[in-house]
Amino acid sequence: MILYFSGCGNSEHIANGLAKLTEDTLSKIDPLEARPTINIKQNEALGIVCPVYAWAVPRIVDEYVKRIQSDNKPEYCYLACTCGDNVGRTPERFAKTLSKKGWRLDAAFSFILPETYINLPGFSLDTQESEKRKKELAEERLPHVVKAIKERKKIIDVERGKMPWFNTYVTNALFYGLLITDKKFHVSDACVKCGICEKVCPLKNITVVEGRPQWNGNCTNCMACYHHCPQNAIHFGKATIGKGQYYYDK
Repeated sequence: MILYFSGCGNSEHIANGLAKLTEDTLSKIDPLEARPTINIKQNEALGIVCPVYAWAVPRIVDEYVKRIQSDNKPEYCYLACTCGDNVGRTPERFAKTLSKKGWRLDAAFSFILPETYINLPGFSLDTQESEKRKKELAEERLPHVVKAIKERKKIIDVERGKMPWFNTYVTNALFYGLLITDKKFHVSDACVKCGICEKVCPLKNITVVEGRPQWNGNCTNCMACYHHCPQNAIHFGKATIGKGQYYYDK
C-alpha cells in the first residue's frame, strides 16, 4: 500500500511510478480526514510518498500518519520524498513519528525534482534545462528504488545537503513559525473567476467569494493554488511576481 500527498504533482508522479513498478495499491492522503483507517494486510509493505517542506515531512502529513487507524502494523515501511535539492534529516524525524505508533521506518529515499516553493526573495523555479534534467534523473532512479523496496532493504538513501540537523530541527521551526502563512496571498486583476484555486487546495482553505479567492488561515504553503492558476493571477506578496509557474507535466 502506498499513501501519497502532493501539491504540485512531483510526489504524485513518483507515487504513481512506484505503484506501477511495485504493482501496489495507491491512495491519496486527505489531510482533513479526522480518523483515517487503512487495512494493512499481514506482511504488507507501507509506503509514504510526499514532498519535503523545510527539510521535513509536511506537518499535515505527519499529523495524518499519527491519526491512522489500523489493526496491523506494516511489515516494512518506507518513505519516498521529493525535494528541490536535499532533505536534511527528514527520515530520522519521521521515524520518531512512526515509533510513537509502534511502527518502524525501514527505508527512506529522496527524489530531486523541480522547485515549487518560491515564496522568498532569491528562491526561483528551475530553468527549463534543469527541470528536464531533474525529471530524467528521477526516472532513472525509480527502478533502483523499486528494487530496494521489493528486496525490503533497510536503507537510508537520501540527499542530505549541508547542515542537515540544523535545517530539519531549527530552520524548519523558523519556517513554520514565521513563513508558513496565507496572509500574503492575493489575486490580481488577471483573475478570471474560474475557481480552480479553490478546487486544488488540499486543505479546503480557499473560498471563492463573488468570483475572487479568499484564504482562510489554514495554509501549508503547498503552492498548488499559485501554480495551477491558469492566468498566473495569484501571488504571495511580491516574492512570486514574475517568477512563472510549475506543476509536474509529463
